[in-house]
Amino acid sequence: MPESMATNAVTYTTPGGTIENYPQLKARIEQHVGETRSQKVRLEACLKARGTASSGTKDVAGKATAFMQGLGGVFAGDEVVKGALASYAFEHMEIASYKILAAAARQLGDQDTAQTCDEICREEEEMAEWLADHIDSVVIAYLQRESSGSSASKR
Repeated sequence: MPESMATNAVTYTTPGGTIENYPQLKARIEQHVGETRSQKVRLEACLKARGTASSGTKDVAGKATAFMQGLGGVFAGDEVVKGALASYAFEHMEIASYKILAAAARQLGDQDTAQTCDEICREEEEMAEWLADHIDSVVIAYLQRESSGSSASKR
């Protein structure tokens, strides 16, 4: 599961043209995509150390879920606002998941995996905090562009 979360986060949050007019948001997402790629490598190392691999079924289910969430905003005019909402919710799901994984790893005596999950959790908390601190400015910028009739509001 943790590897599929990291993979899905990279696959479905990689910046495209939809946020080009929101430079702060785009820069922070690009930074977080880099963090997520690093998380995937660290999680793979944890799995390898335990002699396990990620579940193909969970990977497919995770990708399908992320794909469907991504589709929700494709046909809407307010993609950037819905994307910010979805990102904020996704970050909190990841935070909860890594807290659970860290607790389970500790219970099993796997301190390395617990520490990795704690580190990743802090990265996810930082992203969620950034989104919380900037979501107002994203919405305001969107509404200003939308009220001016600018097609830039959607990108």
